[in-house]
Amino acid sequence: MTNVQKEIDRRKLDDKLPSMPWFVQQFIDYKLPDLSPSTLLEYLRDYDTFFSWLRAEGLSQAESNKDVTLTELEVLRMDSVTSFRLFLATKREGANSRITVSRKLSSLRSLFHYLSQIAEDEDFYPLLKRNIMAKIEIKRTHKPKDTAAKLKGKLLEDEELLEFIGYILEGYAVDMQKNKQALYSHELNKERDACIASLILNSGLRVSEVVNLNIDDLDLNNKLLYVYRKGNNDETFKTPVYFREQAKDELANYMHLRQSRYRTPKREKGLFIALRNGEPEGSRMTKRAIQAMIMKYAKCFGKPYLTVHKLRHSFATDYYLQNDIYKTKEQLGHASTETTEIYAHLTDKTMSEAIERRSEDTGS
Repeated sequence: MTNVQKEIDRRKLDDKLPSMPWFVQQFIDYKLPDLSPSTLLEYLRDYDTFFSWLRAEGLSQAESNKDVTLTELEVLRMDSVTSFRLFLATKREGANSRITVSRKLSSLRSLFHYLSQIAEDEDFYPLLKRNIMAKIEIKRTHKPKDTAAKLKGKLLEDEELLEFIGYILEGYAVDMQKNKQALYSHELNKERDACIASLILNSGLRVSEVVNLNIDDLDLNNKLLYVYRKGNNDETFKTPVYFREQAKDELANYMHLRQSRYRTPKREKGLFIALRNGEPEGSRMTKRAIQAMIMKYAKCFGKPYLTVHKLRHSFATDYYLQNDIYKTKEQLGHASTETTEIYAHLTDKTMSEAIERRSEDTGS
């Protein structure tokens, strides 16, 4: 079994690498065993932004990003790095949040650390003699409490979870009466779309996990899915994840028409299928298509800030109200309870309550 999203990201990574300087290619090779292709792709996007900025500011004479030199990185001054931070935080085509700026600087720090501390030239000297990024202090900005504050009021709560699925099935068509194209597409895909939304709202799966699902991963009778999850060292493994009873009907409906409606060939193992314009047969839905689909319905539903990931948060908040932090962590596949703490803050249930209940459950 292959991890589909991983393969797609790996191909994108291979396509993008030749546009990078040789030392970045070397760094990515060094990191490949430890980090997922999607993380490394993010790194490359960050380096792209940085090298383009260096060239635009005249801090590099390179014709293209590929030609940026180690010497140009070596002689960067502190005020240049400060200017770059300012550029990231204020650039016109959408300023980055504090968390994003920190993440982008962090990926630059990783590269500079590798070049100055790990990589060597043929005489065993570091590739980079001076590391300006080592002077940059990156404050940890991603506190569960802050994340919770940002999410407040932006999730589906209580009845809204069911209302949103109902809206995908029926309400959207009422709102789109005058739009023939939207109606046609909705008629074709409403059961599938409602199924995906219902599955995330009743299991908390990540969008990449939904994309990777195969038909063989679904055990409808036991309300179970076998999902690729990340373990330590970025190893992916399959683990059973439960979904709530509510998603069972939508899944059964969709499975009933998966093959006929999407002209799905026998060899296509993907669970969620799209029939693209002009294509003779259906193929596995992409991550981007699922994200765009949820945003389309969310906008018309009157919650334009709703994304696939916020559906996962909506499930988690709801689930946490009925379970403790450890069960919630397990269900969501979090590496540590620290991430799960978001839901403690969101539900205003104190951590001590959750831990209290845990000790009662275990009888300790």
